[in-house]
Amino acid sequence: MALRLHLGDRMPWTPDGEGGGAGDGSEVPTHTQLCIADEATFWPWNNWPDLANWPDKDRTLVVIPLAGMADHGLDGPLDSEETVLLSVLKLASETRPSDQPLLVLPPLRWALGPQPDCAFAIEPDTACNLLEEVAGSVAYTGFTRAVFLNASPWNEELCKAVSRDLRIHHRLQMFGINLSALGLDFHPTRGGERKALRHVLAAVAGADNAEGTAILQKTAAHLLALFAEMRDRPALAAGGEIPRQHWP
Repeated sequence: MALRLHLGDRMPWTPDGEGGGAGDGSEVPTHTQLCIADEATFWPWNNWPDLANWPDKDRTLVVIPLAGMADHGLDGPLDSEETVLLSVLKLASETRPSDQPLLVLPPLRWALGPQPDCAFAIEPDTACNLLEEVAGSVAYTGFTRAVFLNASPWNEELCKAVSRDLRIHHRLQMFGINLSALGLDFHPTRGGERKALRHVLAAVAGADNAEGTAILQKTAAHLLALFAEMRDRPALAAGGEIPRQHWP
């Protein structure tokens, strides 16, 4: 018995492993992607030779998305953070200029969740190890610039702390962008613009919401401008090596 699962198309499952479907309700829908992504920049769609021979590794920005799961009081699903974040990122990736090399990793969905309305939260030590493991693999592949693109209000300080460790231990040139800094803040009490999030959630859900679509486009353009700044930053001196300090 074989199971064929192809993201992005329809391949019905049948007991003999062949497509076509038996018409008895055994078909498994496989047309829904596991996450929102621009296929041209999605890391998993590349094989190891592609990544080993990737041009301009020193200028390519590797995006590591982070999103938590919580009830944000917006009448939306628990994965609203990921839906909004990846919709903005996909739009930015699809409209990026040709001189903006980009690779996007699948989102990290397990995050800190200190509030009762958070779901599937993990401990801080586990979260740190997860981020270091993923970003360390990026460095091992030969890329030198990475950005934590974070939607969760509970991950903001975590990303800062882990970025410093990655700079030291893996010589990665780390950047960080929080969705809250782009005007879409999921924090329930920090005073962010909740109305904007409601419009965006309606737009990404397929509703005819012109204001939500306009906010998405504006946020994606802002994100692209930040990506350009990161691309143009000079590389770390001496390959990122931190010189030894000699004290008197």
